[in-house]
Amino acid sequence: MIKKFIVTAAIAASFGGVAAAQSDTETETETTEEVAAPAPSADTVLATVNGTDITLGHVIALTSRLPDQYKALPDEQLMSGVLEQLIQQTALTSGMSRDKKSVALAIENEVRALLATEKLKSIEDGAITDEGLQAAYDAAYADQPAEQEWKSQHILLENEEDAKAVVAEIEGGADFGEVAKAKSTGPSGPSGGDLGWQGKGRLVPEFENAMIALEPGAVSAPVKTQFGWHVIKLNEVREKPKPTLDDVRGELEGGLKEAAVRDALTEAVETAEVVRPEAAVDPSAIRNLDLLKD
Repeated sequence: MIKKFIVTAAIAASFGGVAAAQSDTETETETTEEVAAPAPSADTVLATVNGTDITLGHVIALTSRLPDQYKALPDEQLMSGVLEQLIQQTALTSGMSRDKKSVALAIENEVRALLATEKLKSIEDGAITDEGLQAAYDAAYADQPAEQEWKSQHILLENEEDAKAVVAEIEGGADFGEVAKAKSTGPSGPSGGDLGWQGKGRLVPEFENAMIALEPGAVSAPVKTQFGWHVIKLNEVREKPKPTLDDVRGELEGGLKEAAVRDALTEAVETAEVVRPEAAVDPSAIRNLDLLKD
C-alpha cells in the first residue's frame, strides 16, 4: 500500500504542477533561438539527484508500466510527471542501503517477478500465428455440427380459457401479430409478440419443446409455463450462422495465450532442478516479520 501511494501520489502531484510550469516558460521559449537537440538514447541524462543520474531509459521503463489513465496524457505532460516522480523517489531514498535484509529480499522478488513477466509476455506474443488462429477456429467452430435456431412469436395470457379463445381467433383468420399487440400481457406484446431468433436452451423448456414441435407457419395449442399461458407461432427455422474468425479473434487469441503460458510454466518447472528440503517449517512463520530484521 505504501509503495502504491508513493507511485500514484507522486505522479498525480507531479502532473498537477506541469501545466503551471509550462505556462511560466512559454514566453521565454518563444524568444529563444531554436537549437537542434541531439538524438536521444536510453542513456540520455534528464536529471542528477545527489550524484545519481536519472536517464531517459529510466523514464521510459517506468512509463511503460503505468496505468492506461496516465499513458493517455500528452507526451510532454507525461514525461514531466514521470521524471518528477523519479526525482522525488531518488531524493527520498538517497543514502538508504540495499543491504538491509528486508530490502534485499524484496528487490530479489521484484527482479524475479519482472523477469517472469517479460518472459510470459514473449511467450504470449509468440503464441499468436495465423496458422494457430485458424486451427483454433476450426476446432471451436468450423468443424462443429451446425446448430438450429427458431424464429417465433407468442401471445402471453393469464389463463387457459383466454389462450383457447385467442387460438380460435387466429384460426378464424385474425393476424397473429395484431392479436399479440392487443391482448398479450408479455413485454413482447407491443412488437407483435416477436421473440426473434432463439437457439436451443434459451427459452423455458415447456415453451421451447412446444415451439420446436411446430412446423413453420403453425400455431400451437395453449402452453403453460411459469409465466402464464402462451400461444406460439413458429415462423422460420434455420441453421445458426457461425461466427467468422474475425468475430471471435479476441476470444481465440486469449485461449492460445493461456494455453501457451500454461504449457511453458509446466515445462519450466518439470525441466528445472527443484530441490525441496525435507525439514518442515511451520506455515505461521510466513507472518513473522522479525525474521527479516538484520
